[in-house]
Formats: sequence, C-alpha cells, structure tokens
Amino acid sequence: MAGYFELKHAAGDVFMFNLKAGNHQVILTSERYTSKESAEAGIASVKENAPLDERYRRKAAKSNEPYFVLVASNGQTIGRSEMYSSTEAMEGGIASVKTNAPGAPTKTL
Repeated sequence: MAGYFELKHAAGDVFMFNLKAGNHQVILTSERYTSKESAEAGIASVKENAPLDERYRRKAAKSNEPYFVLVASNGQTIGRSEMYSSTEAMEGGIASVKTNAPGAPTKTL
C-alpha cells in the first residue's frame, strides 16, 4: 500500500497534515496553516521537495535523538519527522518520505 497525506482541521482553527506510509505510520508532520488552501500548498511543496536530498536538515534533539526537517527552496520548514532511536532509523525515515510523498494522494478528515 502506498503512502498518503492526511489533511485535517486542528485545534485553534488551523489546518495541518501528516504524511503517512502505507502502514499508516506518520513519517512527516507539517507546520500549522491558517487556511485549508495554505495546507494544500504545503502538501504540494512536500511533493516537490521530498525527492531532493539537499532539502533535508538532519538534526539531533537535546536528548541526542536524531530527527529531520524538510525545507522548501526558500529554507522555510514544511515538515518535521518524529524522533528516531538511531541515525540509521532517521535515514530510513528520509528514504520513506522520498518514496511516499511525490505521488501520495490526500485524504481530508
């Protein structure tokens, strides 16, 4: 089963989305958007930028857990990963976003 975007209305009258893998695990979470249209533009940006390795910022939390941030060509953050147990697991997460995002359909909740 292929991945998909899940677009939803969040608390505080904002919208956000998750990119989920075929097994329904969240692999990328968006920023908050003030409109549904802006969130849909964010999904389009993820689809466009996901295949490009240079758009991933590999980071470590204060707890030293690795995670990544996907940025647009202007450097703006368009999504974040979960915290991973290892760098190898984080790289697997990046590979999953690269594979799943470009052709993923959007499910609106």
